[in-house]
Amino acid sequence: MEELVNEEIWPEEFSGAAYGLTMVFISLVGFYVLSVFAEVLIPRAAENHAWKWKNISTSLVHSIISGLWSCICFYDNPKLAEDMIQTHTVLAHTLISVSVGYFIYDSIDMLVYQRSRQSYELLGHHVVIIICFGVSIVSRMYIGYAVVALVIELNSIFLHLRQIFQICQFKKDNKIYRLNSIINLGTFVGFRISVMAWMSRWLLINKDLIPLVFYSLGSIGLAVMTVMNIILFYRLLQSDFIRKKDASVKAD
Repeated sequence: MEELVNEEIWPEEFSGAAYGLTMVFISLVGFYVLSVFAEVLIPRAAENHAWKWKNISTSLVHSIISGLWSCICFYDNPKLAEDMIQTHTVLAHTLISVSVGYFIYDSIDMLVYQRSRQSYELLGHHVVIIICFGVSIVSRMYIGYAVVALVIELNSIFLHLRQIFQICQFKKDNKIYRLNSIINLGTFVGFRISVMAWMSRWLLINKDLIPLVFYSLGSIGLAVMTVMNIILFYRLLQSDFIRKKDASVKAD
C-alpha cells in the first residue's frame, strides 16, 4: 500500500535529483529575469538606491511565493508534517528547488553588485540554506523539514516590505510603516523564532533517526540562523521601537 501511495505522490517519469536540479536552474534564470523587470520599474523615490530596490523587490516576490507555497504543501499532503524524513511530493520538492534557485541568484547578485558586511552575513545564511536544501533535492529526504523552514518566509514578506518603505523614504511615524513594523515583529515571533525553536526540538528528538553527517549539518545550520535572527530581532526593536520611544521622551 505504501508503494502505491509513493508512486502516486512521485510519478515514475520524475527523477528526483535531475528534476530538482533542472528546477533550480529554471528558478535561477526566472529570478534574474524578474530582477531585470524590477530594475526597470524603479519608483522615483528609490532612484538613488537602484540596486537595493531591485534586490529587495525580487526577494519580496520569493518570500510571497515560498511562504504561501509552503503552507499549500502541507495542506495538499498532511503526511509531510507526519513524516518529515521520508515523505516527499512533487509540489514540495519543486518548492525546495525553486528556493535554492533564488538563493543562488541572490548570492551571485550580492557578490557582483554589493559587497558589504551585511551582504556577507546574508551570504552565510544563503550558503547554509543551499547546502541543507541541496541534500533534500538530491536525496528526496527531509523534504517536509525543509518546507517547514520556508514557513519562515511569511515573516520575510514584512521584513522586505519594511526595507522597501525605507528605500522609498517612508518616515517611521508613517501609519503604513508603523502597521508593517508591528506585523513584522509579531510574525517574527510567530513564524521565525517559534518555527526555528520547533525545528531545533524536532532535530533533537529525532537525532537517532538521522545520520550523523546530516544531523551535524542541520545543527550547524540552525545555530548559524539562530544567532543571525537574534541579532536581527534586536536591530528591529532598536530601530523601530526603542529609538522611537527614546525620541518621544526627549521631545516631551
